[in-house]
Amino acid sequence: MKMKRIDSINVIPFIDIMLVLLVMVLTTATFVKTGLIPVDLPEAKGSAAEHKPSELKLTIKKDGTLWLGDNEQVSLEQFEQKVVSGGRTMTVVLYSDKEAAFQNFVGVMDVLKRLGHEQLYIVTDKQ
Repeated sequence: MKMKRIDSINVIPFIDIMLVLLVMVLTTATFVKTGLIPVDLPEAKGSAAEHKPSELKLTIKKDGTLWLGDNEQVSLEQFEQKVVSGGRTMTVVLYSDKEAAFQNFVGVMDVLKRLGHEQLYIVTDKQ
């Protein structure tokens, strides 16, 4: 009995494995956090904002502390200096914990209004 010679490689098992890996990567990627500072964002309906390179990320934590980026704690005055040095074209992206005192949010908005700064995104969780 002669065996039939296979001239081509069967790629179907390879495709099956790749699809399983793709599903695993996509489901794992949904659990990745956006930042290092733990903030419980409020929810809102609307579209997501696009990322811009000249942006200043400000986080208001539950205890009222202000953070620039992911690791620099600042006061309201230091934040104001950063906004002035960045110019009016810089975008401010605000992450505020939903349990943070509203006064902290108002303080940030007051600084931006006083400086005539209008480029502001307020980040929320989508409903």
